[in-house]
Amino acid sequence: MSKTTIALEAAVATVLENMPKDAAQTNRQRVNVDRAFAQILKLIAPRIRHFVRQYGLTAHWEDAEQCCAIAVHRAIEAYDPAKAQFTTFVNWQIRGELQSLRFRLMTDQRPSAKKVEATTVSLSALATSPDGDEISPEAMIEDEYALGRTEAGASDYLAEGAVGQLIDAYVDQLRKVGVEALRRRPRAKKADAAQRRAEGPRFKTVDPVELEKLEAKLQRDREIVERRIFETATLDEISADTGVTKERIRQITKQATKLLTEIAAEQPRFEVMADDARRAMPPARPRRSAAAAASKVSLLPDPGALHNRLAHVEAIEAERAAYITPALPVMQLVMH
Repeated sequence: MSKTTIALEAAVATVLENMPKDAAQTNRQRVNVDRAFAQILKLIAPRIRHFVRQYGLTAHWEDAEQCCAIAVHRAIEAYDPAKAQFTTFVNWQIRGELQSLRFRLMTDQRPSAKKVEATTVSLSALATSPDGDEISPEAMIEDEYALGRTEAGASDYLAEGAVGQLIDAYVDQLRKVGVEALRRRPRAKKADAAQRRAEGPRFKTVDPVELEKLEAKLQRDREIVERRIFETATLDEISADTGVTKERIRQITKQATKLLTEIAAEQPRFEVMADDARRAMPPARPRRSAAAAASKVSLLPDPGALHNRLAHVEAIEAERAAYITPALPVMQLVMH
């Protein structure tokens, strides 16, 4: 390495040693950093002048020197001695800052850009405020709806996780019941008593074939519940994909809805889902009294109605009915 490279490495090491990350910087360390930084700028001053002329920024010399100082600061902060030498790393930082400054001050002066008459402008020049000031790129690309979409995405993610855990609990409950049913299932008796004695006591084990069938059934029911209850798939689609009749899908869905509601009500982690389900349910109809229900469904007429009261017919004397036409039989309807 050259003397300049060795001196740069030593100065950078001094800066890094006097910039503690876990403690406050003392006054002495601050003085040592300033001296080392001034030494670094002095060592790379010829390089800075060369780059300023190369990028055509001699008319903006002070701005170019400030950009180069910023580049040195950034290079020291991000420098890793294990990856490259500082003299190479700082060159790219300086070139990047000067390139950015040239784009902000003038059009693209590269020969390739001149051929196509290209003009390079900064993002800040694309929009201005009502006062005529340039708007920063951060303000231009700010999305006022980003927070709402982020919260909605997080809510959907948590809801999907809760639904998955609820379905897992439902499947575990079905598996437990199914395994218990398989253990209680009677097995065929063997005719040879000697063979039974040789095998020893019979334990309540589950046939692996039956257990495999149970797992396949649980996987099928899980798919039906997920798609029918939580994804609102149609009966025709689920029936075509799973080979289960639509009536059987209705039965599975009905039983699953009841069991999922019970699980959500019993386990505290699903308490919010249970409350939401209660709020979403329609209000229950008020129950009718027994007398109203009996009168509603009774096939007999109401004996209290006026037209259903008991009545009998009596004959009246001719003298009392003189005003009535004699040719007609006279009868009287007496209501009780």
